[in-house]
Amino acid sequence: MEHSETKLAQESVEHEIAKDGIEESGTETPAEVGDAKEGVEELVHENTLFAEPIAHFGNFSITNSLINSWLAIIIILIIAVAVRTKIKAVPRGIQNAFEMIIEGFLGMFDSVTGSRDKSLKFFPIVFSFFILILVNNWLGLLPGVGSIGQVVSEHGEKVFVPFLRGGTADLNTTLALAIIGVVASHIFGVMALGVWKYFNKFINIKAFLEIPKKIRKDPTIIIVNPIKAFVGLIEIVGEVAKIASLSFRLFGNIFAGEVLLASMAAILAFGLPVPFMFLEVVVGLIQALIFSMLILAYLTMNTMEEEH
Repeated sequence: MEHSETKLAQESVEHEIAKDGIEESGTETPAEVGDAKEGVEELVHENTLFAEPIAHFGNFSITNSLINSWLAIIIILIIAVAVRTKIKAVPRGIQNAFEMIIEGFLGMFDSVTGSRDKSLKFFPIVFSFFILILVNNWLGLLPGVGSIGQVVSEHGEKVFVPFLRGGTADLNTTLALAIIGVVASHIFGVMALGVWKYFNKFINIKAFLEIPKKIRKDPTIIIVNPIKAFVGLIEIVGEVAKIASLSFRLFGNIFAGEVLLASMAAILAFGLPVPFMFLEVVVGLIQALIFSMLILAYLTMNTMEEEH
């Protein structure tokens, strides 16, 4: 009996020594390994529809897409100043390349406006849209954009928030660009046609005022002119649709591209995303061109007098 008790005591001491050895060596128990795995699984990293805030300036949130847009503007300003200081009467080198690009765009604009004078008038604002959108689209493809950031706690979860995100992958940015473009087309329309003529394109008071004057010569005017007034109201709806169409088209294409690249990188990080990167470079160029050409079309239409 005493021998049995002595043996049990020795086994208990050996078990305690073994346990202390495991703890000192840093070996994790199965329960600790499970807790570590759960901690890793809690980290959430996904492409959100909204831009994540990085910092706050009072009540103003500075988002990762806004930082990217500021970076795009800084790059454009640096290039513009560098090119401006090297302009010469006899072009050569990079100045030749820029002049070829501008001449090509003016020729493209002429096919829409039908006039070189109008093309020159609209060129600064339309080309600015093109350059800003193009740089924003391509900046979103650079390494580190969307992959370098910080881990924050939101609603009990650890969420990865990137420091940079493509500016045009944020609906706020594309919506702002669309509003600026459409409002600019109305300003140019008022300048070209005058306030009264332009106002009557949408709320056609003139059509109702003409009915008493022309009803004897043309009785059908009592039907035609109210239709004209109704069409003008539809034009107001069309202006809102322009903003929605411009903003969602650009946002949808660029955001979908980011999701596609993230999906390809998750499948195989080496090699597989490369062809899709080239595809997104082309898509970024095409989307910038489509957006700017649509703004040019709106400018052209709004500066033309109504045809009967």
